[in-house]
Amino acid sequence: MIFDPILPPERIARAKADGAWSDRLIIDDLDAAVARNPDGAAIVGLNSMTGRRETLTYRQLQRTANRLALALVERGVQPGDVVSCQLPSWWQIAALYLACVRIGAALNPVMPIFRHRELTFMLGFCEAKVLVVPRKFRGFDFPRMIEEIRPELPKLEHLFVIDSGDERDFEQALLTRRLEDELDAAAIFAERRPHPNDVTMLLYTSGTTGEPKGVMHTHNTLLLGGRNLNIVLALDETSSVFMPSPLAHVTGFLIGLVEPIQLGIKVVLQDHWDPIVAAQLIQDERLTTTVSATPFLADLTKTPAVRNYDLSSLIRFHCGGAPIPRALVQQAWEEMQMTVTSCWGMSEVCLVTTTTADDPPEKSIQTDGRAVLGMEVRIVDAMDQPVPTGEEGRLQARCHSMFVGYLKRPDAYNVDAEGWFETGDLARMDEEGYIRITGRSKDIIIRGGENIPVVEVEQLLYHHPAVADAAIVAMPDERLGERGCCFITLQDGQQFTFNEMQAYLREQHMSRSYLPERLEIIPEMPRTPSGKIQKFKLREMARELAVPAAAV
Repeated sequence: MIFDPILPPERIARAKADGAWSDRLIIDDLDAAVARNPDGAAIVGLNSMTGRRETLTYRQLQRTANRLALALVERGVQPGDVVSCQLPSWWQIAALYLACVRIGAALNPVMPIFRHRELTFMLGFCEAKVLVVPRKFRGFDFPRMIEEIRPELPKLEHLFVIDSGDERDFEQALLTRRLEDELDAAAIFAERRPHPNDVTMLLYTSGTTGEPKGVMHTHNTLLLGGRNLNIVLALDETSSVFMPSPLAHVTGFLIGLVEPIQLGIKVVLQDHWDPIVAAQLIQDERLTTTVSATPFLADLTKTPAVRNYDLSSLIRFHCGGAPIPRALVQQAWEEMQMTVTSCWGMSEVCLVTTTTADDPPEKSIQTDGRAVLGMEVRIVDAMDQPVPTGEEGRLQARCHSMFVGYLKRPDAYNVDAEGWFETGDLARMDEEGYIRITGRSKDIIIRGGENIPVVEVEQLLYHHPAVADAAIVAMPDERLGERGCCFITLQDGQQFTFNEMQAYLREQHMSRSYLPERLEIIPEMPRTPSGKIQKFKLREMARELAVPAAAV
């Protein structure tokens, strides 16, 4: 077992005393949903590769997950092992997670955008025993990539492929045999039932030091994150959820998987964003709630063809990942009678702050909300002392849904003796407790809700013979919130174009979404007296630039 969670007895005692941890597993909620409404829709997914709309009832989801769990046991998966999947938002992720919980394994969902470089590190670092990938998605051949990096993954024993049609085929290999008739499923599941404080999910962050960090969550911390969202969104058994965000993000995982099963309601997954397809799904499935990045809301409100569909059922759009423009909130309400609220969170602590439907619209426009139930936030100065109201400082959070450490990196667990977690963000707090994220001490860009680790990209650029210095900063973008702007100084007599930069980074197997979207060649970098690049000056320069002519 590779997990070594940081979970001191006093933290467990506090959580139990506060009634924060239920000591339930998600499979308990699944079984309860089956008992209440076995034929109710659990997951509806539109597979953009096949064009199929696939629906699983709660009874079918339970049966599929149980059979999958037994198939994993037959292939040697033990409690504490890691099962990884690099999949779009398809029902197989939910089935895999439920199967892992049945047998005490941990799921590691990985974003489909990652390529050779990132995936080799992630799968190797977590010692994944099983990996599930699509045959193709958005034109990319995933099995071929895995075979190319497999010599560097000695711990990877099994590769399964969605719709491969051969011996690696996910359904043929894992779901065809009725293992529940061959094995004593009840005894196997009872023996392997995990403790609620065992690690259940490993989610990689988009690291800022060249290496992503593996965030470890237990059943108790993860399910509390889901329950908090249920309360914030005022969901009940009549609700239905639309999830166009990736399930490999904490937002997508909680709202597109954990939360609906906790309530026994329907979730509709969209694997590739298209506002017209989204509008059709909302209309046909009568969806009531979604939580997504601000660009998704912008596309829904600004795409004329969306008006051909009835979106009256969607009464709540919860936005995160980028500030919400005032005009967008007004347009969403006037044209669709949709309440727009804002939120902020991160993989380590789940949902932290939010506005609610009862708040004035100005709060969703001007703030990222205030702490949710059971969450504490504070803004501190360099000496860890609270700053006066309205002043900028470091944002810290303390909660029972907080993670239990980074995989194999106990040194990086930035939680003090009082339980305060250093978020890496700068913020201000008003007199009512609402915060506004003002910047990041972590060196990342948030592009459409996706964290872009600039250090890794910069390090690669430094290896190019034409590059003397490289620095990447955020450039404001109306739709995506931020884009990457790369400033470069050249070696004497060298040239370097935008297209050359893009081609070079692709040759290094850099994820497409990490590629900078503008290149500026400058004579010299602004520096401190000690020689450090002054990125705040580069950000000022980036703000003055027009929308990039070339985009990835």
